[in-house]
Amino acid sequence: MDFTTLKNYLISKPGAVEEFPFDTVTLVIKVGGKMFALVGLNNDPLRLNLKCDPAKAEALRELYPAIQPGYHMNKRHWNTLILDDSIADEEILAMIDDSYALVVKGLPKSRRPALF
Repeated sequence: MDFTTLKNYLISKPGAVEEFPFDTVTLVIKVGGKMFALVGLNNDPLRLNLKCDPAKAEALRELYPAIQPGYHMNKRHWNTLILDDSIADEEILAMIDDSYALVVKGLPKSRRPALF
């Protein structure tokens, strides 16, 4: 998956906002003020951190060598995906959807996007 496709999908989520709160090479995508995705822009191939249910995170790591515990994140709740074309784009999009849904579910109702 190329960066443009990835970024466009991430910011298409209702309420999604892009920021660079840490540095100029880590794109952070938030919803309701909470992170649901981080993209390391200086990595080749790109690396994408996504929130994940802990049991599912472990299963995905066993299934895909390109999925590792979340880099600089809580390794129980976050995965790092190495976007080296070994994971189907549809699978990556589904993991993005799951990350977004987990974060939105944890938001107070007053901060949830209206379209979710």
